[in-house]
Amino acid sequence: MSQIAVIYWSQTGNTEMMANAICEGVKSAGGEPVLMHVADTSAQDAAKYDRMALGCPAMGAEVLEEAEFEPFFTELEGKISGKRVALFGSYGWGDGQWMRDWYKRADDAGANLIGDAGLMAHETPDDAVLAQCRALGEALAKA
Repeated sequence: MSQIAVIYWSQTGNTEMMANAICEGVKSAGGEPVLMHVADTSAQDAAKYDRMALGCPAMGAEVLEEAEFEPFFTELEGKISGKRVALFGSYGWGDGQWMRDWYKRADDAGANLIGDAGLMAHETPDDAVLAQCRALGEALAKA
């Protein structure tokens, strides 16, 4: 089975916890996760993967993190058509508009999205959300 990129940005560790649980799910389904902080990769390198999970929390007025993740995704956006992509992240306010907007961008870019609308955790992911993360990783590995 090919490698699956799990690329994230996290300030408080919540989205990082989700990324680690997704990696566990990928492994349990026989996949090989490659966990990367967004600062440690580029859109060009990420585009080499046919399957990826992308994680970013809501920032500011419910947007992707603006210094590192937004520029990364903006560049990656034109390279994800036909790729299997899962989106995830945490938030502390609002109602998930950042994820709906991000999901639409990925869908409009032609990504084959895994999951119905992106996986969100309010604040610190609890056991139920971490189980959903593992299930998302399994689904991505089997897609």
